[in-house]
Amino acid sequence: MGSNDTRNLWLSIAAGIFATFLLYSYSQEKKAEYDKRFGSTKRVVVAKDDIAEMQTVYDTMVETKEMPADFIQPDAVTVPDEIIGNVAAVPIRKGQIIVKNNLLTPGPDTGISLQVAPSKRAVSIPVDEVRGVAKLIRPGDRVDIYAAVDSGKGVNQRREVFTLMSDVPVLATGVSVVNNIPRMFELDSSGKNLNQIALTGDTKYTTITVEANTKEAQDLFYILSTAPGNLFFALRNPSDRAIPPRAPASTADTVLGKPVVALDQPSMAPAQAAPVILPQQQRPMMTAPMQQQRVAPPTQPRKNGFRTL
Repeated sequence: MGSNDTRNLWLSIAAGIFATFLLYSYSQEKKAEYDKRFGSTKRVVVAKDDIAEMQTVYDTMVETKEMPADFIQPDAVTVPDEIIGNVAAVPIRKGQIIVKNNLLTPGPDTGISLQVAPSKRAVSIPVDEVRGVAKLIRPGDRVDIYAAVDSGKGVNQRREVFTLMSDVPVLATGVSVVNNIPRMFELDSSGKNLNQIALTGDTKYTTITVEANTKEAQDLFYILSTAPGNLFFALRNPSDRAIPPRAPASTADTVLGKPVVALDQPSMAPAQAAPVILPQQQRPMMTAPMQQQRVAPPTQPRKNGFRTL
């Protein structure tokens, strides 16, 4: 390497150091101006992306930023580890400062009772992969419920499948509740450590809790008490809120396309024979001389040899 190359190298290093010094001086000057205008700064936790309501907060969703201390709320979160695993009680927008009042932890206030609409009831129905759409139903979905009911006895016994409820909101699947924390905690095998289990993709649940009015709840309880395996779920599109007219019940005859015979209708009484009208007894016809014949009054006995009329 020649002398010129060495000189150029040192000049480049010096220029870089000088540029770095100028940049540092400029940043310090702007910081002093910023502090003079807005006051001192403080590092707080802000949302890196939009966080939906009741969504679990993970470390990839938040970041720390320097913010003016005068514009920071007293309960603002400053350490990300303090909120990892909590749930957003309200929607949090990107860049918004996260405060403790906007977060929830598991507790009594996160139960299902507040999710039930007034005048409605929560009813849990046992399901399996066949009756529960392969357990792909999630809290917040809307479903139709079909029932298979046996009626009649002996040769008249038959099974009917019909739509029992339409457009039913799902409040919970197992212990995963709609608008609630989608996780649960369980102790490990040692009984000392607490493990967190995410419920967003849980398919191990065995019950689905739906919302029903008192009459629908009564019908559900009747079927659950007699044949709990005769209830089936059909998942709806969330945008489909139409309730079509109830279709006729499906039976073996309707599935096979046979004509439906109503077994419960009373049989028609045999037609009664029409009453026989006997001809009236003919009266003897009167001839004209008979019609003109006058009946003579009865004769009186003679008195004094004369007949009195």
